[in-house]
Amino acid sequence: MKIHRIDHVGVVVNDLSKAKAFFLDFGFEVQGEWEAEGDSLDRIVGLSGVKTACVGLGTPDGQTWIELIQYISPSDEREIQLPCANTPGIRHLAFVVEDIEAIVAKLKNKGMDVFSEIQHYEGSYKLCYCRGPEGIILELGERIR
Repeated sequence: MKIHRIDHVGVVVNDLSKAKAFFLDFGFEVQGEWEAEGDSLDRIVGLSGVKTACVGLGTPDGQTWIELIQYISPSDEREIQLPCANTPGIRHLAFVVEDIEAIVAKLKNKGMDVFSEIQHYEGSYKLCYCRGPEGIILELGERIR
């Protein structure tokens, strides 16, 4: 048995257009858009009457794939959760970036919640946390050369 790699990360959102726009502005490219429903999908996700709208986004180098998923039905009526960095569960998406200062400034100008300042970590990375749409936490990291 062998694990090769993470294939993609699925992010469930309430506002697919807003989340898509955020990741496009961040530098991702649309790789595909589709809707899915039916008995097979119901069995895969363990829900009944599933209908989804999805956007597949990739980095320009093709090495990272994020799947944004909006459940049209059944919908989850709870409000968007805004977890902290220490809330149990999968908590953030980490990206290696170039020119972290410019990216952080751009995110701040767009009104994103940058809740940490850029920090130098053990002389190897500059790191910063910010919150994107729907509470998604992004960790930005730039290797120090």
